Order: sequence, then C-alpha cells, then structure tokens
Amino acid sequence: MKEPVFREAVVRLENTIRRLQMNDYSGHDWWHTWRVRNLATYIASKENADLLVVELAALLHDVADWKFNPDERAGFEQVKGLLVVNKLEKYTRPVITCIRHLSFKGAGVPDQPETLEARCVQDADRLDAIGAIGIARTFAFGGYHHRPMFDPETKPIMHTDFEQYKNTVSPTINHFHEKLLLLRDRLHTPTARRIAENRHQCLEEFLQRFMNEWNGSDFLGMGE
Repeated sequence: MKEPVFREAVVRLENTIRRLQMNDYSGHDWWHTWRVRNLATYIASKENADLLVVELAALLHDVADWKFNPDERAGFEQVKGLLVVNKLEKYTRPVITCIRHLSFKGAGVPDQPETLEARCVQDADRLDAIGAIGIARTFAFGGYHHRPMFDPETKPIMHTDFEQYKNTVSPTINHFHEKLLLLRDRLHTPTARRIAENRHQCLEEFLQRFMNEWNGSDFLGMGE
C-alpha cells in the first residue's frame, strides 16, 4: 500500500479506535493508545523494525486485550474486522502476531514475542505501565475496579499461571510488586531498556514515599 493511502487508512482506524475508547476510565483510554503508538514507533525506528506493522499493532493492541473481551478469540476477530473495513487486511497476520502474546499474564508466566515488531509493541505498552503515568494508570485501574488502595494484611502474590493472575482482586499497591516492578527486566529492546531506567526509579521512589507516609516515618521523630 502506498504511503498516502496507508496514512488515510490509519487516520480512519485512529478515529474508530478513539470512539471505541472514549469512555474508558480504567487507564486504557485513547491517550494510552496514543502514547503506546508514539513509543512503539520510536522504538521501532531505533531497532530497524517494520514501522507500518508496529504502528497498526500499537493502535489495535487494546482492542484485542483479554480484559475487554469475552475471550481472546473475540478480541482478535474484532482486530481482523477493523483491518478489513479499513482496507488494511494485508497486515492482519503480522499485526495479530504482534498482539497475540502482548499482555502480561503473571509473574511466573513467560512471554516471548515472536518478532522484532512484537517486541517493540510489547515494550512500548510496558513502558506506559511504569513511571509517573504508569502510577496514575494503576490507581485509575484499581479505583475503576473497586480495589482498595492498600491493605498491609494482604501480601503480594507472584502468580504462576494466567487464571490466577486474571482473577486477582488484590489492592492496588500490590500490583506494583506483582507486575510493575518486574517489567524493566522483561523488556526486549535496548531502546526500551534505556527509557525504562528513569521510569523504574520513579516507581521505587513513589513506593518508598508511600510507605513512609503510611507508616508515619516521614513525621515520627521530627522535632516539635
């Protein structure tokens, strides 16, 4: 597909996805997709991946997410339908390959993206889950699903299978230990790993400050 025609198709796809995600308040809204697309295409440009495939997969990655579909198959069917209606069906196989193993499914569940393009998109999605925005999204997701912010009597669980991870209802702070703090070391590309350093540090500093305030160690012992 020639570039001007491709761009027109992408704009149509963008508009459709933006409408689909306009009422999301769980941290998976259009602006999350927008940021992932920007991150993924940047990573792809540095890693010499196929930019067209990466951009399409980044735009569609949450359309297929298990969290927003009855099952994964339904999500992939929706992705295929959006590609067909926008005359982008030639990209169906590489796009599906990119997003098939994208989601984090538990600390003990391995994930090995099959292509360089898949690694770029997964890395971008995970970068948006850490750092300041990642922290904000985590609390948005927890509130949306009526989870407590923190419960010191509920300990984090390193889930060993997808069903266990999918069905967890643990407090939001536990999610930092069960997923977010693990992501830096599960990135694939050198470009993403460089970006992740500051974002990972942000997570650690936030958790330290959170616990200091929770326990009162930020004021206990201060002079009157």
